[in-house]
Amino acid sequence: MKHNLLFLTVLFCIVFSTAYSQTITSDIDPEKKYYVGSSLWVAYGLFLDPSPEFYQLNAGYRIDEKNTVSVEAITWKYLNPLGIPYGPDYETVETQYPGAVQGIGAGLSYQRFLWKGLYGQVHSVAFRQNYLNDRDKKIQSGFQLFNTFRVGYHLEFFNHRLFIEPSIAATWFPIQTNFPESFQIEEDRWNKFFFGEPGLHFGINF
Repeated sequence: MKHNLLFLTVLFCIVFSTAYSQTITSDIDPEKKYYVGSSLWVAYGLFLDPSPEFYQLNAGYRIDEKNTVSVEAITWKYLNPLGIPYGPDYETVETQYPGAVQGIGAGLSYQRFLWKGLYGQVHSVAFRQNYLNDRDKKIQSGFQLFNTFRVGYHLEFFNHRLFIEPSIAATWFPIQTNFPESFQIEEDRWNKFFFGEPGLHFGINF
């Protein structure tokens, strides 16, 4: 799934940049302090079966031209441990839980612009995790702390009204509690981190 999303992200950015090459910019309008946004994952998940049921909403504040903070609300559902690296075991039926994990969380993010539109960003989201059996019924609940370290590029267009942020990220989830024993057996086989997650955030400045 992430391979396909990476391809779509690159394709989207090439097509979009070509179409709006006369108006696109990496500059940030200092008058537009606030933004709301989301992630391409939301739209991409609508075409998958089973769907990850991923939804995200961000609300941010630009402290100055270099620093941004935001709050995030995220919910998703996944079938495989998050630490499985790209390769033959990635998102296969053989590595699935005997059910699914549904996460509902909220978190904070800090973004620092390094050079023009190039930025680094850190996210930390606290999730309540519901563990579901193969009939989609909740067995029990737990907690997850999910951290993301992201590098990307910020592009604005339509007179700084809209923006997109293609990126690549590493994720780290050091705290995960109360897994059902049957889920924990599969979880213990894999890392508590993942490298190379593609992303494409977008939003509206105001």
